[in-house]
Amino acid sequence: MHEMSLCESLVDVIEDSARREQFTRVRRIRLEVGRFAGVELSAMRFGFDAVTRGTVAEGAELEILEVPGTAWCFDCCETVSLDNRLDPCPRCGGVRLQPSGGMEIRIRDMEVV
Repeated sequence: MHEMSLCESLVDVIEDSARREQFTRVRRIRLEVGRFAGVELSAMRFGFDAVTRGTVAEGAELEILEVPGTAWCFDCCETVSLDNRLDPCPRCGGVRLQPSGGMEIRIRDMEVV
């Protein structure tokens, strides 16, 4: 389950921020996760609860904001939204698509004290 290692990296970023910005507790963190990032959201929530024990993020609310997947269609020359990476273009039905968004995982913001 790679979500656990993602959560460990997330805690590293939070702990670094806490030292740099001098906060002692995270109340809430909003995380943007792209639809094409290959992350199982329920596993991410479970992993977050497990790896934050004993850290400044222990007990923090994790809000996951799903970022839609997008791709550039070479047939109709448009950027389109996709539910699945392998879906055809919803505008023209073309299959020559280059994913352009929805692969990211990033902290949008944190509520800290």
